Amino acid sequence: MAVPDAIQEALSVDLATDSVRVLNQRLHSDLEPRRVQVMNPAGRHSIAVGIAVAHEVEIDGHVGYYCAGMNQLATVRVHGNCGVGVAENMMSGSVIVEGSASQSAGASARGGLLVVHGDASARCGISLKGAEIVVRGSVGHMSAFMAQKGSLVVCGDAGEALGDSLYEARLYVRGSVAELGADCVEKEMRTEHLEHLSQLLERAELDDVQASEFRRYGSARELYNFHVENLGSY
Repeated sequence: MAVPDAIQEALSVDLATDSVRVLNQRLHSDLEPRRVQVMNPAGRHSIAVGIAVAHEVEIDGHVGYYCAGMNQLATVRVHGNCGVGVAENMMSGSVIVEGSASQSAGASARGGLLVVHGDASARCGISLKGAEIVVRGSVGHMSAFMAQKGSLVVCGDAGEALGDSLYEARLYVRGSVAELGADCVEKEMRTEHLEHLSQLLERAELDDVQASEFRRYGSARELYNFHVENLGSY
């Protein structure tokens, strides 16, 4: 991804000697965009959270829970795997995971782009509220559960209960779907959706994946309002 012209000198933080608190305080207090290299993350939690500056953060290794949560403006790239809740409640910016992500990736994310180059576990995109999520691999069960807005793109397969209790989010899956959740149905892939998906794949830099290979899923809109006769479906 392009580096802003105004980005300042690089900053290196070694978490073998510095704490995550020190790193995050530095990222919050530096008001000018920087290239930031984070070394030896060793699975620590809450790395690079709540960044409201357009930093370019490179994390060299695996991270724990809630990496890049509440992100605003920054581009965070993880050269490894992520624990629970990567990019949780992200507002804008980009988070790129070169490896795989544990459950609840992109949970409640309101904006920005999350890219996972490996697989994502259960509940990927749960309660999604406007962000775009692209997974090169597969996703686990209950992905996009109660997703309200935004998109989930799965280049591999999807597990059980995909899109359960879905609202207006768009789901695109290239592989197989083990089971659709309550009120989630396959929908027609029209020109507008092919164009939208092509743009997402381009933004995610997945040049070898074609939009025409996907199927689209969305809400049947039968459970928007509570009806006692539908009680067993909720």
